[in-house]
Amino acid sequence: MKKTATLTTALLATCAMVLSACSSNSTNTATNTSATTTTSDTIPIGIALAQTSNVALLGQEGFVGARMAEKYFNDQGGINGTKIKLVMQDTGGDEAGAINAFQTLINKNKVVGIVGPTLSQQAFSADPIADRAKVPVIGASNTAKGIPEIGEYVSRVSAPVSVVAPNSVKAALKQNPKIKRVAVFYAQNDAFNKSETEIFQKTVKDQGLEVVTVQQFQTTDTDFQTQATNALNSKPDLAIISGLAADGGNLVKQLRELGYKGIIIGGNGLNTPNIFSVCKALCDGVLVAQAYSPESPGEINKVFHKAYVDQYKKEPAQFSAQSFTAVQVYVEALKALDKKTKVSTMPLDKLRTELNKQLLAGKYNTPLGEISFTPAGEVIQKEFYVSQIKMDPSGTNGKFVFLK
Repeated sequence: MKKTATLTTALLATCAMVLSACSSNSTNTATNTSATTTTSDTIPIGIALAQTSNVALLGQEGFVGARMAEKYFNDQGGINGTKIKLVMQDTGGDEAGAINAFQTLINKNKVVGIVGPTLSQQAFSADPIADRAKVPVIGASNTAKGIPEIGEYVSRVSAPVSVVAPNSVKAALKQNPKIKRVAVFYAQNDAFNKSETEIFQKTVKDQGLEVVTVQQFQTTDTDFQTQATNALNSKPDLAIISGLAADGGNLVKQLRELGYKGIIIGGNGLNTPNIFSVCKALCDGVLVAQAYSPESPGEINKVFHKAYVDQYKKEPAQFSAQSFTAVQVYVEALKALDKKTKVSTMPLDKLRTELNKQLLAGKYNTPLGEISFTPAGEVIQKEFYVSQIKMDPSGTNGKFVFLK
């Protein structure tokens, strides 16, 4: 590992390019379209995340992290001297967009592997396409139950909701041991949120609490007056929301406007600074469990964190750290594979197969800490966190403050 100062310089240079890179056309393609990697001086890795739709608040953070990783690892020498090239495709917010992005990356762009898609709902439709084509997929924000089980070529660096979500309920009880009655809200049209709410509701019952109401909504909704009013009539001590950033932020806002003063827990879809512009000052106090902490030890995280803050003047989002990590896994697996057999000489189908085996076998020191994979592709991660949103009085700026 190079010295921290050298790493910092590399990542600071990365950040300077990220905003312009992410605003470019999402259909940029790699030049390598042959059956092997020999005709290209770069190794193409697909990035299939949302740049448009209501899911863009999450997907854009993933693009930032991936672009940071691309520049950083290329500055460190790439794959033993050969650079990687990220091929970006916009999945939008639905299954059709994810399927189209995956098909383009696999068949036209000839990528060696894919990072994405943004939503678990999309993964259940798009990942089988990659699995049938024997193209590795690493989910960087897919936490629903059953993602790695989609197929042999599907893995994830995003820890499952079953591991992460219960931590926020325990943190709420620490803040208010008198909590007894819980109102639950979830987006019924999204596979991840349906999976997450099941975990939340089980955790609530395991803690001896009562679910007094369950309110459903759509990720495309903006008016939550009916659900919020119905929930408040049940006099809850705690509200738990499983949604995305835009709908979840609006629900937080409307609950507060209607007078709810208890603790609010947000699920993984609210785990983004982009929520601040939605509920503004009323975001204050929301608890969110996280799989990433800016304070996590490790040289790569210290450098990633410092460079991100220096450029954006805010803490890095979990989705950026996870996308960075997914690209890092591909890079380190490719480097290990290249030392055995030059990847530039391997037929593409064989490279994809061997890459999938190699990435599952490795251990990686990442911004998320040390991670590895089970044979089925599930991430093995040691540390998890809970944060609380703290907004300034104007409601313009906020941050996630990590609880001890």
